Amino acid sequence: MMNRRTVVHRSALVLFSGGQDSTTCLAYALERYERVETLGFDYGQRHRVELDARLAVRLALAQRFPAWAERLGDDHVLNLAVLGKVSETSLTREMAFSMEQSGLPNTFVPGRNLVFLTLAAALAYRRDLQVLVTGVCETDFSGYPDCRDDSMKALQVALALGMDRRILIETPLMWIDKAATWEMARQLGDRSATPQGGAALIDLIVEETHTCYRGDRIHRHPWGWGCGACPACELRASGWVRWKNASAMLSIK
Repeated sequence: MMNRRTVVHRSALVLFSGGQDSTTCLAYALERYERVETLGFDYGQRHRVELDARLAVRLALAQRFPAWAERLGDDHVLNLAVLGKVSETSLTREMAFSMEQSGLPNTFVPGRNLVFLTLAAALAYRRDLQVLVTGVCETDFSGYPDCRDDSMKALQVALALGMDRRILIETPLMWIDKAATWEMARQLGDRSATPQGGAALIDLIVEETHTCYRGDRIHRHPWGWGCGACPACELRASGWVRWKNASAMLSIK
């Protein structure tokens, strides 16, 4: 018999940019929850092509993974142009990528994840969605303070108090690096009851998702599209190489 205090979550809202991490998180949510909706943000980012990638990824997931398609609900996009106006960063301005005197990279948009999750919680409240799923992590996170586990836990408490409703923030990538994220995607695909599931999801992430900060959809690499030189591309590429090497070692054994 189920304990009366056990909370069973059946629905989720995924903060979905259309990149590798958020696509892996979307697959994670689709495997676990009966109803999953997605939320993206237009904040004046240089890599606005990710807004188009979001739609392509959702469509490809629905076409290639029928069991997940039944669970995939509405998509939402919120205009947050104000973030671009109040921040002076290389994600919202044409400037070189560099480290600041603070020790943080100039790709850090102050308060971005805090704003994203607060608005996501408000939308989840209205849509009766119980869980927020986001791809923040403390490994390949470039030192962003609003990606830390402590930040997520504190925000979860604040949102629950401010909305008088328990809202769970799930961070499935919090303690893994990019190589492990590729492996998570493979395993999720394999559990999807879809022919060539793991390979199909990896192929989808390579071909359809977008991570490059420069918005480059011209140069194709084994790990996907991008300039190959920005911080996001470097993380994705190095994770791909480590994952491939680890997979090769396992196959030898």
